[in-house]
Amino acid sequence: MKIARIALDGAARWSIVEGDTVRTSDSPVELADVASAALDRVLPLAEVTLLPPVLPTAKVLCVGLNYRDHVLEMGREMPTHPVLFTRFPDTFVAPGAPMVLPKASDRFDYEGEFAIVIGRAGRAIDKEDALEHVLGYTILNDGSLRDYQAHTIQFTPGKNFADSGSVGPWIVSAEEFGPVTSQRVRTTVDGEVRQDSSLDQLVFDVATLVEYVSTWTPLRPGDIIATGTPGGVGAGFTPPKFLKAGSTVEIEIDGIGILRNPIVTEEE
Repeated sequence: MKIARIALDGAARWSIVEGDTVRTSDSPVELADVASAALDRVLPLAEVTLLPPVLPTAKVLCVGLNYRDHVLEMGREMPTHPVLFTRFPDTFVAPGAPMVLPKASDRFDYEGEFAIVIGRAGRAIDKEDALEHVLGYTILNDGSLRDYQAHTIQFTPGKNFADSGSVGPWIVSAEEFGPVTSQRVRTTVDGEVRQDSSLDQLVFDVATLVEYVSTWTPLRPGDIIATGTPGGVGAGFTPPKFLKAGSTVEIEIDGIGILRNPIVTEEE
């Protein structure tokens, strides 16, 4: 099952994508209930405006240094605990919408990420029960301003510029996605392959991350845990390959699809 968040008659609606159509409802449906809801309005997918599949009230928790190849690329030691920081939901744009290179920086980087979407609330979740709390998975571009990220040991400023990230195009249910094993994660910029890795590179797996995060904060339906980015970020090249206005970033993950966004310059 593919769950999308779409714009419909001036409102956001959780909906289900089936092939080249979308089943939706004129009435609001909670994310946790969309699978069983009566979605009796069918629209062509090509005519639908996709929104970021993230609630405005969601917690978005991002994991750093969680791919072995990326840890080595950055010259760091393997972490013993998940390295976590937060992003604000309003920093994300929709699939296909432009991500914005701010005037304050010219060190705008991409990070293709596999993201966990919570479907069942919980706190202090045991690892053996963690997957029961996962609704599904999506793709996240953790667009990062590397200079602002490096101003202090706290990542927050460099990870939260307006319209600097994206999520989508939809959430694929955990049942449809299947076990997280060696699915491929691939990022291209203007057709050039920059990141090409697989989920078996994760240092901390899905169940471990859900257990760890829920130890200290309650998780609710719609919350997102972004599992980190693989090697090949722009900052890892010599010289660095940062994003420029006019470029297009595509992140593809097996079993989910492609998240595509152009890059534009912040307007005056």
